[in-house]
Amino acid sequence: IALLVLLVTWPLMLLTALAIRLESGRGASILYHQERVGENGKLFRLIKFRSMGTDAESNGVARWATKNDQRVTRVGHFIRRVRLDELPQLWNVLRGDMSIIGPRPERPQFVDDFNIRIRYYALRHCLKPGLTGWAQLRYPYGSSLEDAEEKLKFDLFYVKNHNLVFDLAILIQTLEVVLFGRGAR
Repeated sequence: IALLVLLVTWPLMLLTALAIRLESGRGASILYHQERVGENGKLFRLIKFRSMGTDAESNGVARWATKNDQRVTRVGHFIRRVRLDELPQLWNVLRGDMSIIGPRPERPQFVDDFNIRIRYYALRHCLKPGLTGWAQLRYPYGSSLEDAEEKLKFDLFYVKNHNLVFDLAILIQTLEVVLFGRGAR
């Protein structure tokens, strides 16, 4: 599926890359790589289109993105709203780091904190992380410990109940969110 989606979306990816290059200039990176925690706690490098300025975390401290985050560029606002920033993660799926559907991968700094502060948080890492997931469809983007606790309920429901029919339902609902703006954002 990931290869098929890559083939279908390559023109969008090319236009996205061009828009980022035009906005940021020649020396700026188009892609953004970030370490994330995957299946069984294995670290991998997540790939996304860069939607923030190149110095967004120049102090080296991991921060949640917020609703009106000043670090997000003009192009970044658009590609985030229509989810184009996520398309390069299809390479992560092809490489075997991720699945199309599963709990979203988090940064190691957040995972370390959540493993201590949120009971059962580590259980979500028994599956490959996904491009989309049950929690993303059922709970809006959040940037707090309480949000992580709420999303975990949906992630653990998915861990316990995942199957082909459930995955297809998540995939269809994700397409509705991306194409028509329905559901959690």
